[in-house]
Amino acid sequence: MNPPPITPARRPWSPLLRKLALLALFVSAGAALAACPPAAPAPDLSQSALAASVDRGLLWRIDKDGRSSWLYGTLHLGKVDWALPGPRVRRALLDSDTLAMELDLQDPATVAAFAERADPALSERLLTPERRRRLARQAAEACLPESALAGLRPILQVTTLSLLAARTEGLYGDFGSELFLSGLARAHNKRVVALESAATQLKMLAGDSEAEEAEHVDQALDELESGRAVVLASELAGAWARSDWNRLGSYNRWCECVRTPAERRAMRRLLDERNPGLADGIARLHGSGQRVFGAVGALHMVGPRGLPALMAARGFRVTAVLPAAAPAVARP
Repeated sequence: MNPPPITPARRPWSPLLRKLALLALFVSAGAALAACPPAAPAPDLSQSALAASVDRGLLWRIDKDGRSSWLYGTLHLGKVDWALPGPRVRRALLDSDTLAMELDLQDPATVAAFAERADPALSERLLTPERRRRLARQAAEACLPESALAGLRPILQVTTLSLLAARTEGLYGDFGSELFLSGLARAHNKRVVALESAATQLKMLAGDSEAEEAEHVDQALDELESGRAVVLASELAGAWARSDWNRLGSYNRWCECVRTPAERRAMRRLLDERNPGLADGIARLHGSGQRVFGAVGALHMVGPRGLPALMAARGFRVTAVLPAAAPAVARP
């Protein structure tokens, strides 16, 4: 049975990046400037486009207690042609009862937490005149009004700018996997749950101290100014779109993002330290009798501490579906 078509009137998602970066202001303020990246194009959400969609990303079936659940490695950015999930991914979602994601981007509390104005005293301490100048330059290159990000916490300002920079490669937060999976799940009356909270992710981004947050801001600005941020986003996106397990699995060797002690700490906090909690959340849902479609960023899937290995350690039989040639999962 084919799923019902997804039409604009049925789209229940509300992209968090559009709220965070005030992209409505970007469209009106920057559209007249030829140098500005174009606004996200409208995706084709017709039944024929859904039927022609291609599988991308990483997919595993995980079995335990006579039930199948799924792990799907997502991408938080995407191209318009990647927006709709392919047939194997779509079938797995429709065969599930619950969609479990890092965050539910439709949850008003989640959106409010990220859009909340930063503590002025914190911003004053972190945003030196030089950092303000660098942020203003990047906002101008993104064709954002100078005030568009000013109220956000510094780490969210630079994170948003890094995501917006990828528009030059045709990559938009509007087409991140989670938004369309959430829309399809809700169109089929699936339960949607968050495995983490906005507060958890904010702490992960900011680090353990103001000094660490300041260092992350500087590093992100360095990547933006050198153009490396866009190159890295494009390379990662291409590997995801090809379901290139080997390239994704060797990310730490080519990303040039684990060079310093602070970068290594950030990577551990971003992936390794969060993965057990994500795995526990999926296991609990499955153990409660649910068939779970666990949709989590693709880099959470790779390596001996990735989610497939952690689910195997929790007694699940883990079978690679996309790509089918992914290596056997070894328990950590």
